[in-house]
Amino acid sequence: MATQTKAGKKSKKKPIPVKTSLNSPFEYRWSPLNSDQMHFILNTLKDKISEIGLQKREVKVFRTWGNRKKLKKQAEAKEPSPEKMDVQPVSAKTSEQGWTDVALRKQLAIGINEVTKGLERNELCLVLVCNSVKPKHMTQHLIPLSKTRFVPACQVPRLSENLAGVMGLKCVLALGFKREAPSFTDTVAAIVPKVPSLDVPWLPTPAVDSGGSYQEEEVEGEQARGQKRKFEETPGNPVPSSSCLQPLKVKRIVPNPSKIRKPKKKKLK
Repeated sequence: MATQTKAGKKSKKKPIPVKTSLNSPFEYRWSPLNSDQMHFILNTLKDKISEIGLQKREVKVFRTWGNRKKLKKQAEAKEPSPEKMDVQPVSAKTSEQGWTDVALRKQLAIGINEVTKGLERNELCLVLVCNSVKPKHMTQHLIPLSKTRFVPACQVPRLSENLAGVMGLKCVLALGFKREAPSFTDTVAAIVPKVPSLDVPWLPTPAVDSGGSYQEEEVEGEQARGQKRKFEETPGNPVPSSSCLQPLKVKRIVPNPSKIRKPKKKKLK
């Protein structure tokens, strides 16, 4: 009888998961680099990093957690063990691992996440991305971020292949130079003229002066984190009118019909 009641019940279908996403009608692409420009950028970076000696060192630490019983027996017998003599204390090895110069490391943004945060906070003056990133859309968001902040950026082939070994890393998918980086000032000044301008359909191309460097917007005062930036128009550096975004007008909001809403529980008096 129980089996008949179970068979008679209608099986509830699982709701299809729905995820709302906002897609852009524009397609972002990195401007191509010439072979001469690519070799110049890679050689300049390799020479500079090898000159300053910036490298990450990793030392494998062998812990004796699994051999506690053996070490306890040997300590009781007062017999020196070769395993115990070979193992160095953890504090001595941890001091050797890490970056060779922490101050130089703070002047760079290594990795896609660090470069994204640096661009959002307007802390970078140059961004280089490797073309070996898979999938490709992982670095597409850096194009409008660099364009809106007037930061020169380009995609350099074989960037990770040439810099990962020199810096002691597995890969270098993105590299950013901070504005307050006195050790890399000459490197940035040499690379920026070789960087092609980015093409974003809804933004104008940035103005380039006679020296070949990008004109950056000046912001008065230090910007606090999470505070909006206000660009003031000056006679020498006008704000382009075509870059002003229009306000979004919402005509109608349609609720999601497939969303299952839980009934409100009545409070017991």
